[in-house]
Amino acid sequence: MTRVLAIDLGGTNLRAAVYSGDVLALQVLTHEAAPATLEDFRTRLGALADEAGDIAAIGLAVPGLVEGSTCRWIPNLPYLDGQDLQELFPGLAVAVGNDAQVAMLAEAVEGGARSLTDALLLAIGTGIGSAVLAGGRIVAGAQGGACSFGWACADIDDAGDDRSGWLERSASGRALDTAARGLGLANGAVLIAEARSGNGDAMAALETPMRSLGTALAGAVALLNPQAVLISGGIADALDVMRPPLLAALRRQLPPHLRNIDIRPGAFGSRAGLAGAALAGAAGAGWRHIG
Repeated sequence: MTRVLAIDLGGTNLRAAVYSGDVLALQVLTHEAAPATLEDFRTRLGALADEAGDIAAIGLAVPGLVEGSTCRWIPNLPYLDGQDLQELFPGLAVAVGNDAQVAMLAEAVEGGARSLTDALLLAIGTGIGSAVLAGGRIVAGAQGGACSFGWACADIDDAGDDRSGWLERSASGRALDTAARGLGLANGAVLIAEARSGNGDAMAALETPMRSLGTALAGAVALLNPQAVLISGGIADALDVMRPPLLAALRRQLPPHLRNIDIRPGAFGSRAGLAGAALAGAAGAGWRHIG
């Protein structure tokens, strides 16, 4: 069994673990601030590889666009743009992917999509990441940029934005924070707690972002006919209050034969990126093929 250094690299945090064959028993090494420069990144991962011991591969989940082993666009870590991570670590096999696609790998192999061949995953936090499992394969697209669902739009009057898509601005954690402040609440987490307690104003405030999400999601469901939609990220814990308005909007825009689509939380939660990075590192360059 190939021992793998698994890295889940976010815009602000880095998580690392060692994978020795059981993705449910990763040996966690660290959860720390993300490196601030390319040299810091190279040095820190080298030190983690030394700490991990006898590893043959690195698997990385990164928050942006990846083509092969090259980072094309990592908005919150621009020092990685254009960097071929295999060239940075020539002594190890390197597998790297968009964090949502890597999270889908974990869910498809050991999690909420384990028995499925076709599924969507939405990672909803500060932004919206996404991944598609189609016919048992994670879709990458021509340049690795498929499934950028945060850029879906259901508003023909929207002016667009270079760094954030319409759906991200309408239905991500940031949108919930904005809705919360409109009620004098601290943030989206408090808004969700108030809605869960039966606060009618809070429940009404969730309607608009969930209608936006459901309306846009209907197009993806109609296009791909998945067996289920998995929700990961911080929003997954709020599905009990968010699912009703989300499903109502989704079903309104679908034909009858697609309205029974299942929406479920992912099994790995915040660990999906790390678990997927471990599996990708073990699988190598062909990690998007499940099975």
